[in-house]
Amino acid sequence: MIFGCLSLSGKSCFSTLFKFEEMQEIVKNFTVVHVDAPGQEDGAAIYPAGYQYATMDQISDMLPTVLQYFNFRTIIGVGVGAGAYILSKFTLSNPEAVEGLVLINVDTNSRGWMDWAAQKLSNLTSSLTDQILSHLFSQEEMSANTELIQTHRERVSKAPNLINIELFWKSYQGRRDLDIERNNTFKCPVMLVVGDQAPYEEAAVDCNSKLDPTTTSFLKMADAGGMPQLTQPSKLTEAFKYFIQGMGYMASSCMTRLSRSRTTSLSSSYSMEGSRSRSRTLSQGSQGGQLPPSPSHTMEVSC
Repeated sequence: MIFGCLSLSGKSCFSTLFKFEEMQEIVKNFTVVHVDAPGQEDGAAIYPAGYQYATMDQISDMLPTVLQYFNFRTIIGVGVGAGAYILSKFTLSNPEAVEGLVLINVDTNSRGWMDWAAQKLSNLTSSLTDQILSHLFSQEEMSANTELIQTHRERVSKAPNLINIELFWKSYQGRRDLDIERNNTFKCPVMLVVGDQAPYEEAAVDCNSKLDPTTTSFLKMADAGGMPQLTQPSKLTEAFKYFIQGMGYMASSCMTRLSRSRTTSLSSSYSMEGSRSRSRTLSQGSQGGQLPPSPSHTMEVSC
């Protein structure tokens, strides 16, 4: 199950990654379902003035209905930004429904007073488009004004559902602290991904410090910025393959590019029976090693 980020539908947010050639090996073995927050889908009707938009908690509570509709017992969740937060909330409330999580640029904390004050000032001095872009990209990326930045600026500013996007943005800004800690954390394997220039690098590092190190992988991607699924699909595909192999799926898949990468460091823990008691760090010059075989059952969930 895939949950996109602010200003992008699930398909738009992940189209580059899931159309990537090497990702097709994964796609053909899994059912992929893109989930959009209310009013964020392409062609969505515009909400009227004064509309009370759903909170992050309420959106998370909608996901069981999605699973029920597709008759999914379990999923692997992949989310970016706000989508990663929503999937995190859902997983804490429904641990039996989630086999694994891939969280890109996640921030599980509520805004502090300084963040709140900065946002109030930003609301007065910056357009909604600039606010969202500064959420998605670092100042270095914004200053470079690459084609990616220009594309997103035009996409947001000219979005026919801009009112809906603003409501979603305000809902995310009002998110609650998930209170994740070592004795109250995810019960499934987790891969945290963040670009080295992403604005939420510190938040991802903080989240990593609160998770179980024996079931958590942390991937900091060089030259990835705020949208690694768009700018580094090859590295992310390889890391994702490695992650699901650690869960017991696709053991025969060839793992080469990530182990050769000179810019990637991936800490993970895997075992043959899923206990993941064996810790491994994959970095420059290391080799993937022998990975666990696929389980006898098949997984009818999305990734």
